[in-house]
Amino acid sequence: MIDNLLQTVDEYVNLVGGFLWTYIIIAVLILLGVFFTVKTNFVQVRYFFEMFRVLRHGITGHKTKGKEISSFQAFCISTASRVGVGNIAGIAIAITVGGPGAIFWMWVIAVIGSATGFVESTLAQIYKVPFKEGGYHGGPAYYIKNALKQPWVAALFSVLITITFALSYNSVQSNTIAQSLEGAFGFEPYITGLVLCVFTSMVIFGGAHRIARVTEFLVPIMATLYLIIAAVIFFKNLPAVPAMFALIFHDAFNPQAAIGGGFGAVLLTGIKRGLFSNEAGEGSVPNAAACAVTSHPVKQGLIQAFGVFVDTLVICTASAVIVLLSNKYEIGSDLTGIKIVQNSLSSQLGQWACYFMTFTITLFAFSSIIGNYYYGEVNVQFLSKNAYVMTAFRVFVVGMVFFGSYASLSLVWDLADLFMGLLAMTNLYAIARLGKYAFMALKDYTSQQKAGIKEPVFKASLMKDQAGVAAWGNEEQFFKETANAASNLSQK
Repeated sequence: MIDNLLQTVDEYVNLVGGFLWTYIIIAVLILLGVFFTVKTNFVQVRYFFEMFRVLRHGITGHKTKGKEISSFQAFCISTASRVGVGNIAGIAIAITVGGPGAIFWMWVIAVIGSATGFVESTLAQIYKVPFKEGGYHGGPAYYIKNALKQPWVAALFSVLITITFALSYNSVQSNTIAQSLEGAFGFEPYITGLVLCVFTSMVIFGGAHRIARVTEFLVPIMATLYLIIAAVIFFKNLPAVPAMFALIFHDAFNPQAAIGGGFGAVLLTGIKRGLFSNEAGEGSVPNAAACAVTSHPVKQGLIQAFGVFVDTLVICTASAVIVLLSNKYEIGSDLTGIKIVQNSLSSQLGQWACYFMTFTITLFAFSSIIGNYYYGEVNVQFLSKNAYVMTAFRVFVVGMVFFGSYASLSLVWDLADLFMGLLAMTNLYAIARLGKYAFMALKDYTSQQKAGIKEPVFKASLMKDQAGVAAWGNEEQFFKETANAASNLSQK
């Protein structure tokens, strides 16, 4: 009975999600990405090397204190969320559903989407909100409420991102871990789910600062290990590499007959899996970008734009290399997701590689669970300051981790696609309205650098309209207004 119910839910979710993606979201994503690229004068190209410099400065240049989070730690939190099963299992799914050509469209959406990622993260920094004890928080809910003055839209965004990341996406992560461990060691999914629940609880009940420390440790390790194994397969099959890239470019415009839906299916699959992976425009990354302590909003915008490149052009491409060069996939096959990647590695490097992949995917997915939870936490705090609400939310997160380990692969991915689409539309609406302030910040950053200032500094006074700006020299006024509002509320 439960299986029939889940199948019915999956059918309706797939129907609604398919309509949104086919007729609305893809067009909006591409049009806005192109618009932001032109308005920033191709910031993702012009400032590519500046991204490296700013990221390096974020590691060594600013020493955090108390509950502050550095720009590098914020980058690690967002990368922990980005770099997960979408980069591994998601790539295998994209190839089996849309063929090798889907990889090309993932690249395209990454290049275009990096400009969108720059805009949303720069806005998150401009409108971030300080804590009295030090550090900042913020994200789309904050710039929608404080800059656009639309609290209901902000509340809608908070609800959607909480459901999408902390609940739906985390079920995807735990589902992949459970499949991986079952395929490699025969572990029962419910056992895996229970163990994941324990470890997840240990981290998320420790607060944002513990999340930052854990992700700062995990992300570099897991990314390095995975890229090394992909490089080994790349050079092992070097003569076949030109044919692999030729296949990707050919099938991007001339899909194989086995692909139902033809070119539309290739395009749709590539963009959906690309957005799930790099999250550009989705409104998730700004929640991490806002918490960073930095001297100028554009710095964090550049760092987060660079994260889009790292995610899709590097790590997703590494997964495509493993699957395509091993040639263990079959379009339309029931065997998909992480099991294809495990089979591909085993065929290339032996059975030990399957165990290695299990370890790697567990790291990837668990780091994503942590990063996804953080996005939910920030937005639950936006909706309610009640400590019991936060505790209940954490319990729900742990519950969804267990649910994902047991649910079917198609249901958890279809749910993720549906809520991802609704979330993206809400955020894209906001950044289309507020993008002019990100363009203004970029102009200021460029002007200061041309004037010989190596590390530009942003001030709230540079903005003609300071509505909603709580940082950048306005902290004292913000705390005063907050105290007055609280006092008036208590008197009423």
